[in-house]
Amino acid sequence: MKKNRKIYFASDFHFGIPTPEKSKIREDRFIRWLDFVKEDAEEIFLMGDLFDFWFEYKTVVPKGYVRLFGKLAEITDSGIPIHFFRGNHDMWAFDYLEKEIGMKLYRKPLIKDFGGKRFFLSHGDGLGPGDNGYKFIKYVFERKINRFLFNWLHPDIGTAMGLFWSGRSRYANEKPEAKEKEDKEFENIEKSRLAVFCREKLKEDPSINYFIFGHWHISNIHPLGNQSFYIHLGDWIKFYSYGVFDGEKFELKTFEK
Repeated sequence: MKKNRKIYFASDFHFGIPTPEKSKIREDRFIRWLDFVKEDAEEIFLMGDLFDFWFEYKTVVPKGYVRLFGKLAEITDSGIPIHFFRGNHDMWAFDYLEKEIGMKLYRKPLIKDFGGKRFFLSHGDGLGPGDNGYKFIKYVFERKINRFLFNWLHPDIGTAMGLFWSGRSRYANEKPEAKEKEDKEFENIEKSRLAVFCREKLKEDPSINYFIFGHWHISNIHPLGNQSFYIHLGDWIKFYSYGVFDGEKFELKTFEK
């Protein structure tokens, strides 16, 4: 890492919900964050679910997000890499964001070294034991034949269907029973699926210092022992949180502006 430069991480923006108007307010706040971090960012990692629904047809992309895309392109054009991990809500992002904006896209986990520290990076969905229902749905959605069939829907129909599905999500409607389910998952974080996954991964590679995830909308840093930490970045619906690594330590912060 270059001196006085930082690595930034953020996740789970779900732009598009609960309404275009409310989403635009959150989008504007995120753009202000991008202006804030670009001053000393060496690299920026967006860890998934940038959109609540996204599908790229061969010649059509969803309407909106012009200012967001402009800001992201401005940053990549300046030479600051932006890495985007496709989440479970925007797994159907293909090459548009790479070709037009210059972001690097990932669907599988990535291991990177910064400042002598090793980072395991992933959106977090589908990792760890259990959650077989979701893993099956993920498998179905990721199959090429299903993407091909969805592609043949008229964009207005396909987008309307996607927005309908996303509009029923726990984050779009702030369903209390879904929040209770999520809280229960982390009552004992030592036994949570991703914590189990991290400990198993450390057996394979004990040199990993930080496991960085999105997906679960909580903000926490949990020690795993042996100078390793399991981290959830929070979200940009409730927390407006982000992670920053300055070459020596990792911190979770909140963007208040």
